Amino acid sequence: MGVSIWHWAILFLLISVPVFVAVLSATKPSQNPAGIVGFGGWLMPLAILQALSKLGALVALGSSSDGYQQLMALPNGSLAVFGEVVLLLAFLVLQVVVFVAMLRRRYRFKQLFLYQWFAIPIVFILDTVWISAVLGVPMSQMLAGGALAAPIVSFVLTGIWIAYAYKSVRVRNTFTKTVASGQVASVS
Repeated sequence: MGVSIWHWAILFLLISVPVFVAVLSATKPSQNPAGIVGFGGWLMPLAILQALSKLGALVALGSSSDGYQQLMALPNGSLAVFGEVVLLLAFLVLQVVVFVAMLRRRYRFKQLFLYQWFAIPIVFILDTVWISAVLGVPMSQMLAGGALAAPIVSFVLTGIWIAYAYKSVRVRNTFTKTVASGQVASVS
């Protein structure tokens, strides 16, 4: 059973309308802008999504294990699997870095979050090109079906959260900590 465009449209509306309201409310001036700080308001769903995204990446990697086992039997299959796993783990490391910066309220969180957003299409493109080149599968076959749907939805929704992060008074007031020069930041 296939998923129709209407299912995607409904899912998009269910997710994007609250996010749009969050971005819109972030641009309104507050009566006491200095008092809006911390993980509350619309910053809380963003923090929750950032936490869950790592779990989602690990679940996706784990659920791909059967497909990886099938690919290993093909010529160059192990190289294809190795390349994809390394690429996905590198993206996961970037997500963890962004998450730690968020938890530690680092000033560079917004910039790192922007890098994570740019990485979504880059990882998808590199993965697609890698698998196509290593296995000799045409790009048209790699992009058939709904292969583009998830990365596009992820990119659009993350882009809306990026807009919120760059407009929000709460985000500006919350992410103010810097690492002093010469001081090594610990992950504790």
